[in-house]
Amino acid sequence: MQVIRFHFDVISPFAYLAFEHLPQALAGCSYTVAYRPILFAGLLKHWGQKGPAEIEPKRAWTFRHLHWWAQRAGIPLDTPAQHPFNPLPLLRLALACAEPSAAQASSGEPVDPSPNRRVVEALFRHVWLGGEDATDPTRLAALRSQLAPNQDPDSAAIKLALHQRTQQAIDSGVFGVPGFELAGRHFWGLDALEMLRDALCTGPWFEAGQWIETGLAPPAEHRLKSSRSGE
Repeated sequence: MQVIRFHFDVISPFAYLAFEHLPQALAGCSYTVAYRPILFAGLLKHWGQKGPAEIEPKRAWTFRHLHWWAQRAGIPLDTPAQHPFNPLPLLRLALACAEPSAAQASSGEPVDPSPNRRVVEALFRHVWLGGEDATDPTRLAALRSQLAPNQDPDSAAIKLALHQRTQQAIDSGVFGVPGFELAGRHFWGLDALEMLRDALCTGPWFEAGQWIETGLAPPAEHRLKSSRSGE
């Protein structure tokens, strides 16, 4: 069975929609998912990017598009009371709930604990349903009680683990969320699910070697660091 590594941050509505839509998008395929919580802000800092919510016209478009997409797909979506927000408590809670899957435990390969789908679902829905404050202390305490993590989310070990997971993702080439990793290939974004499905099914485009060939196009020129008048 093929393993998909699903890199996510609960701050991302695209990651939420991808999570909810994944079973439908990949129906009939044979796969298992390893959920990988990472810090989206860490990706942005490393790659020198701004998040969609940091550019006001893009922010407005993003949320309009998301709500349109969600209603078309039949997925409930409510914008939280504050966005962006600090997702660290939720990401650390996800890792504190991580445990080896049955497949990992029996494979003989190095164990890579991950939160299960039930945990990830609870975290995403805490943020993206109800339109409440995702960082409200009372709500966070209730969620922590519900999930009953097997480790302390506030421990130094969990904080380090989140930092390491984020760095590992960067080192492997992840630059955004949702990010899907399958057999060394990276797929980015909600709209990549159809392409991910084709890869799972060994589609003819992948069989023909187009993955490598089409990724070799060199850039014509780099963006100028300063503007030049008259050009």
